[in-house]
Amino acid sequence: MSRAGARAVTAVRHVDDKERRARLAMRHALHPDHRVADVPAATGAMTVLHATEAATVHLAVHARTEGVCAADVDRSLYEDRSVVKQLAMRRTLFVFPRDLLPAALGSASARVAAEQRRLVARDAQRHGVADDGQGWLDAAAGAVLGRLAGSAPMSARALREELPELTGTVTAHLDKKYGGTSHLAPRVLTMLGAEGRTTRGPNAGHWRLSRPTWTLMADWLGEQPEPLGTDEGYAVLVRRWLRTFGPGTLDDLQWWLGSTRSAARAALAAVDAVPVSLDGDRTGWLLPDDVEPVGPVQPWAALLPTLDPTTMGWKQRDFYLDPEHTAYLFDSNGNGGATAWWDGRIVGAWVQDEEAAVRVVQTPDVDLRPDARAALEHEARRLTDWLDGVRISNVYSSALMKSGRLP
Repeated sequence: MSRAGARAVTAVRHVDDKERRARLAMRHALHPDHRVADVPAATGAMTVLHATEAATVHLAVHARTEGVCAADVDRSLYEDRSVVKQLAMRRTLFVFPRDLLPAALGSASARVAAEQRRLVARDAQRHGVADDGQGWLDAAAGAVLGRLAGSAPMSARALREELPELTGTVTAHLDKKYGGTSHLAPRVLTMLGAEGRTTRGPNAGHWRLSRPTWTLMADWLGEQPEPLGTDEGYAVLVRRWLRTFGPGTLDDLQWWLGSTRSAARAALAAVDAVPVSLDGDRTGWLLPDDVEPVGPVQPWAALLPTLDPTTMGWKQRDFYLDPEHTAYLFDSNGNGGATAWWDGRIVGAWVQDEEAAVRVVQTPDVDLRPDARAALEHEARRLTDWLDGVRISNVYSSALMKSGRLP
């Protein structure tokens, strides 16, 4: 048995759900008294920010800061480059603090890159793009890297139209809504991004939309991040995750990392994580310098975007989400929609009306006190003012979001 597994039977203390919610309020910079100053601080507080939907990054920063506008987020992403978009855990796009890239590139991103390299080569051969799928992929990747060297950032379409090596389509799942014919070029860029050889440059559209351009990682950052070894990389990620999300269970950690169970166990051991007992007869883990009790906080309200890192930070969510409400707030693939929080629990969603005003939609059978409703209405006005007429569209809309929208 690993050191982490051996220690699981000797929990140092009990951390109840109330304390976990207090930790969440402070560590995630969601409590008004614990908001942070800028984009790097908001990103670092969460370890990483989800970026599958472009608007999530900006809205997640807004929820955790005061006086930071959408242009400040763009500046951090595309001018200062203090935070960087990177495909990593669970084949999900995140915004990383720049100093965390070497850890991801050597561990979670490398795992994704290897799988994508295998799948793209397989599909290129299976769908008749080339007799040698791996040879086709190597040539396509080499052409992209050569074209981007010393170049301004380019879109996937521009690269595909210019480089014959990227020519190729696959047709699949015609019986599904998401099926059809698609180009392989974006998948080649995704693979190169996971490998850390390319990265997403300036967004060629409004901040609420995903219109990425691509450039070489070394050109974008002025240096090529050197990946850590696999074990060291996972350990660095787990140390950050525990600081943000701890205590969490081994199941939580393995799910968040998108790793094997043995890799998650080894990383816990590498950071000398210590066990604590949790409500529900579970074992959670904390960093050794973070075992002291955390006291309560005053009640607070927050409105978080689709796929916010707080909503998506744990696999086992019953300490902040009534399991009976999951179907209202998550889709069938486990993607969390926009959420309304009161005192550490999800109590609803939020939508916008035809004038772009934010409106809270309560989860059925949730009974909120007047002070809770007033606090949520205050957050709705704060978000409405910040959006200043911008309407957010979502790929991942929950059932509660859909039911709360006007016809």
